Amino acid sequence: MSTHTSFRLATLAGSLLLSWPALAAESELAARLEALERELAQVKQELAAQKTTQNQQAQAIASASNAAQESAKTTVGGYGELVYNRWDNRLAGGADKDQIDFRRFVLYLGHDFNERLRFRSELEFAHAKLAGDEVGNPSAPGAQGEFEVEQAQIEYDFGKNLLGRAGLMLMPIGILNETHEPATFYGADRNPVETYIIPTTWREGGLGANYRWADGFTLDALFTSGLKLSAADGYAVRDGRQHVAKATAKDGAYTARLQWNGLPGLTAAASLYYQNDMAQGTDPTIGAGWLSEAHAIWNPGPFTLKALYAQWNVSGSGPKATGANVQRGWYVEPSYKLNERLGAFTRYNRWDNQAGDGTDSQYGQWNVGLNYWLDPGVVLKADYQWQTAPAGKNAFNGINLGLGYQF
Repeated sequence: MSTHTSFRLATLAGSLLLSWPALAAESELAARLEALERELAQVKQELAAQKTTQNQQAQAIASASNAAQESAKTTVGGYGELVYNRWDNRLAGGADKDQIDFRRFVLYLGHDFNERLRFRSELEFAHAKLAGDEVGNPSAPGAQGEFEVEQAQIEYDFGKNLLGRAGLMLMPIGILNETHEPATFYGADRNPVETYIIPTTWREGGLGANYRWADGFTLDALFTSGLKLSAADGYAVRDGRQHVAKATAKDGAYTARLQWNGLPGLTAAASLYYQNDMAQGTDPTIGAGWLSEAHAIWNPGPFTLKALYAQWNVSGSGPKATGANVQRGWYVEPSYKLNERLGAFTRYNRWDNQAGDGTDSQYGQWNVGLNYWLDPGVVLKADYQWQTAPAGKNAFNGINLGLGYQF
């Protein structure tokens, strides 16, 4: 080997020896950088996971908030009543009555879609039992049970004073037809005038509007389905209700009510109902019908006075032949709240579903009793009734006991 070659090899070896620490440092730095990159990637993954979790939590919170808001827009309520009647029949040979009945169990469901649009409904189970195989068999146990939609309507506020409604609606006639929860009236049973003359609870399908203006006036106007009277039922208006169940709708009806609440404690109202064909085209001997009704409620304090008058006028030779062309009734009811829980009342009722002829067909009934409110929504009732009736007709004297609730 030449001296020159040996010198170059020695120089290269020396250079390698001198650069080794730098190369080692560079390799360590590269390893650290790689480790930092891995840690940074892991941190990014963790941050991404945290962000996903936070988004999910935010979505869950928003979903729960929306659900809570929607739940707050939905209202559930109801009412019901249990009634016991123990009556002695004044008609010679007539059957007495000794009966307990869970008259009705009603569920209320409402929902506010927004500040202007809402839904209101009531479902009613009457007489505690309804068995499908007994429907249509009047002698079978439970055959008198009923399941009905009492109301199901959409309401819309067109403005501050104008409300529109459509669907299955309670008719704005009388005192009890719209407000008939047990804790709101005296007596275990609803009064007979608002049972046989104004057939509470009376509902029809159609359209309606409610307008309120200054000085306490309110006007209701409706166009709805109508009644369907028949000779087989003695042209009785209560039996003419179709309940909007596949109801014959050949002829509709028009209803208007004007109500005034201009003085504290005083409500006065008058209603008119008109239907051009009270038989819906099924009986040419039945013509048009008018219902005129007026009532007042005066409640200056613990004392309350209610009075109501209602009369049907039905044209046609069929109703006229039986006196059913005129059907009318009235009642007066004073009551007094002795304290916030206990109230006493008396009521006198007169009604006649065949008042259009000269025969005696008028009924009368006195009720005297007490209501005791365990709570504003729970009431115990007791009253005594005695009746007068046309010759040969049932007249019942006896006690009525009731338990009612609403929420």
